[in-house]
Amino acid sequence: MKVVIFCGGLGVRMGEETQRIPKPMIEIGGRPILWHIMRYYAAWGHNDFVLCLGYKGDVVKRYFLEYNGAMLNDFVLDRNGDGAKLELLSRDLEEWRITFVDTGMNSTIAERLKAVGPHLNGDEAFLATYGDGLTDVPLPSLIDNFQASGKMAQFLSVRPQFNAHLVSTDADGNVVRVEDMSRSEIRINGGFFAFRREIVDMIEPGEELVDEPFARLIAAGELVAYPYDGFFGVMDTIKDRQLLETMHETGQAPWQHLRLDPLPA
Repeated sequence: MKVVIFCGGLGVRMGEETQRIPKPMIEIGGRPILWHIMRYYAAWGHNDFVLCLGYKGDVVKRYFLEYNGAMLNDFVLDRNGDGAKLELLSRDLEEWRITFVDTGMNSTIAERLKAVGPHLNGDEAFLATYGDGLTDVPLPSLIDNFQASGKMAQFLSVRPQFNAHLVSTDADGNVVRVEDMSRSEIRINGGFFAFRREIVDMIEPGEELVDEPFARLIAAGELVAYPYDGFFGVMDTIKDRQLLETMHETGQAPWQHLRLDPLPA
């Protein structure tokens, strides 16, 4: 299945760094978070990508055009005999197919998806995600659930990762419960989607994906959520980036240690 990645936003909450590069190009462990997302999908055999570019899209293009596998992977250099021979011990981009599409500076997510519609013709279904989130959800299980549902759209449903407390009161304002949001029954959209091709055709100009199109899908009973309580992390702020970087440095980055066999949800 093709994978659409929304890479065009401004990422204003990431501070000064996004003044020179787009948020998906901010690095975790020396590689852009976009690369980590793409590697996640490729690890499950989905390596045909459509990148929805916008803000500083040229930076994304330049990264892949100038990508040097030897500089970013382990290799053996053999200078014995005639000339030097280079043997890469690990490879990543060689089997990736990447379509770069300028979808506009200020487009909504729905408008970006609409813009890449021609690149999805002939595909019954496709995957999609934002350019700033990571997970270790077993992708085959997610896809199997989507296909079995027969619905037009599915998204990953996760528990909130940010620190906040839910407050419940009675009619007089007396607090009856204070609950850590991450331990509550509240779930949020994790941003890892599976769609049928028809969703592109139902998007109208100016719409936002999770607003009008999703509202119509809900009314038609065509939207399903896939609950997952494993790792999910999003890089919305500088603090989020620091946390993901620490996970990488300590070898505790779940998205990098995938079990490549389907697991139950």
